[in-house]
Amino acid sequence: MKRYLAEFLSDRRVIRLPRWLWWPILHGVVLNTRPAKSAQKYQQIWTPEGSPLATHTAKQAKLLAEKTGRPVAYAMRYGEPNIGASLAKLKNPLVIPLYPQYSESATASVGDVLPPRTPMVEHFYNHPRYIAALAANVRRHWQQHGRGTVLVMSFHGLPKSQAFPYSGHCRATAELLAKALGLKEQEWLLTFQSRFGFAEWLQPYTEPTLKALAHRGLKRVDVVCPGFVSDCLETLEELGIAARQAFLAAGGKEFYLVSCLNESADWIDALAAIAGIA
Repeated sequence: MKRYLAEFLSDRRVIRLPRWLWWPILHGVVLNTRPAKSAQKYQQIWTPEGSPLATHTAKQAKLLAEKTGRPVAYAMRYGEPNIGASLAKLKNPLVIPLYPQYSESATASVGDVLPPRTPMVEHFYNHPRYIAALAANVRRHWQQHGRGTVLVMSFHGLPKSQAFPYSGHCRATAELLAKALGLKEQEWLLTFQSRFGFAEWLQPYTEPTLKALAHRGLKRVDVVCPGFVSDCLETLEELGIAARQAFLAAGGKEFYLVSCLNESADWIDALAAIAGIA
């Protein structure tokens, strides 16, 4: 955990503070406190197969290879398997960062470690097949669990200073998904989660919004995460455990988290289309 956080939080795309200021904080405080806290959170979502994010990503790569008949390798931006090793397995690779909405801290950070002239899909926030896969996933959830009066679409947050064009991409995805689901304006909300540090981040924040909905008398809420294609710590723990508890403690009665796209056939089809090999 400490090794991963050191790599992640050393990325200048992620933390833009001057090194002379950030280095003592990172190595003197953050890396001596945060790994244990993060490990406790991961323990709550760990599966017999390991990390949900790694498991889902590996399965997606396998299914995409089976569907297209093309070699597919997956990698993690930080940690293992690393991007360089995965690229070495492929001839003339196309890189698809699994971040639908473009941001410098995520998408551009992948581009930083690619060999020159390696083609990369920079975003797919408005790709019709991606939107269709999201909509189909929500409908499946409603068919199984019924439907609440409000659908909260929670995206990973960013500091406002780093939010262009990311915030616009998130808004566009949310509006396209709402349209595909036939939702009226009062039936859905766009929020942002995972705030870190003291800077002002994109708002409204997810957990305070959920508390406010409960305080206003809303008994059931459905939450979906269109910016995450695989269930991970941010969806399963931050929302599925912590945000659920906050909503219920504020007076809510039913909290439903829509699973991410994971290995759904619609998503594998969308991935093939995004790669141009559908």
